[in-house]
Amino acid sequence: MTEPVTPRQFDEADGVDDWRVVEGASAYFRTDSLAIGSRLVAAIGGLDGLDDHQICIDLRPRGVHVRLFTYAPAPDGLSTRDIELARRISALARDLGVAADPTAVQNLVVSIDAMVIADVLPFWHAVLGYEPRPDTPDEELNDPRQRLPVFFFNQMGHPRPQRNRVHIDVWVPPDQAESRVGAALAAGGTLVTDEHAPGWWVLADAEGNEACVSTWRGAD
Repeated sequence: MTEPVTPRQFDEADGVDDWRVVEGASAYFRTDSLAIGSRLVAAIGGLDGLDDHQICIDLRPRGVHVRLFTYAPAPDGLSTRDIELARRISALARDLGVAADPTAVQNLVVSIDAMVIADVLPFWHAVLGYEPRPDTPDEELNDPRQRLPVFFFNQMGHPRPQRNRVHIDVWVPPDQAESRVGAALAAGGTLVTDEHAPGWWVLADAEGNEACVSTWRGAD
């Protein structure tokens, strides 16, 4: 029987060391060639039970990215079925001699602050060619081909003059977050606030443009 699981339950499950929760459960398997990656994709495609389960596979010359989710492509959309499928896919990769690289897993979200979301969301819907996310149609737009970043609309309580209203959320595994923050600071960034860490850190570049480094621990 399929049961929902939290990001923490997935993260602490046995046999999922290759996987990280960012948008669903994701793994990146590094390959030496497109041919090896193609063999891994073919092996995954041969697994039983994929026809009625959400799985996204991106094949590139040097690697294969796999994303799993049951209910929605978000940290809270996972189930026991995703745990079992993750284990089976990792076993296929091991059989092919393909190793996972958890440091390559991340997800990008473009966040737009708005005073009246209903006034701005239709514009972005039209200009991007995106579709509203079914369970949160009033606050998120998704690429229907599931390739490009999510656009999330953040409700503002009051105007913020002289501060950017569009920023990037970089979702990374919790075990990668502090090193990513450190790298950004070493590259000339500044820490705006860490009051919400380890859920997210707000950073800014040399001219004040903001980005958040985020993890599932903010939604746990």
